[in-house]
Amino acid sequence: MLKKIFTKQAEKQKIIIVSGLPRSGTSMMMKMLAEGGLPIVTDTLREADEDNPNGYFEIEQSKALKDGGKQWLYSANGKVVKVISYLLEFLPSNITYDIIFMEREIQEILASQKKMLERRNETSAISDEEMEAQFRDHLKAIKYWAARQPNMRVLYVKYNEMVNSPENICPTIIDFLEQPLNAQAMQAVPNQSLYRNRK
Repeated sequence: MLKKIFTKQAEKQKIIIVSGLPRSGTSMMMKMLAEGGLPIVTDTLREADEDNPNGYFEIEQSKALKDGGKQWLYSANGKVVKVISYLLEFLPSNITYDIIFMEREIQEILASQKKMLERRNETSAISDEEMEAQFRDHLKAIKYWAARQPNMRVLYVKYNEMVNSPENICPTIIDFLEQPLNAQAMQAVPNQSLYRNRK
């Protein structure tokens, strides 16, 4: 019975997803959409730190998607949720999604991750070369998959262009989402001083 209720609710569901690889600018985009006027789904479990001074805008429950923990999404209609690219395939197929997918140079992502691990006194189990190959294979596969999902629309946004010229990219995002967002507030979020790992 519970499954039938969720299925019926999902028929009119539309959720905005911010996705991409870790360290690709997803937190920045979440803040931009929040400043623009959209309600976001987040918790306070991961607080702002030196790596993400403006916050992470995550929800811990998203990590349970691959294990079948999806019910919480049915209360996110009209809201923005951050879901990393590795978990997109586990989103319920009976919900419609507008996905803003952040893209960033792989070398910059690797550099950012390395610095984050160093600050936490942690090390990666694999080499940068192996990680880069895994990232590239994953991105190729997930883009191919997403393009074939009838319940998904995807807008790819380049991180460096957003940071350098938000006034050029924000109108495209607003047009894609088809919502009256505050473009000026969105444009004020990208911060050149936080673009610390450049190719």
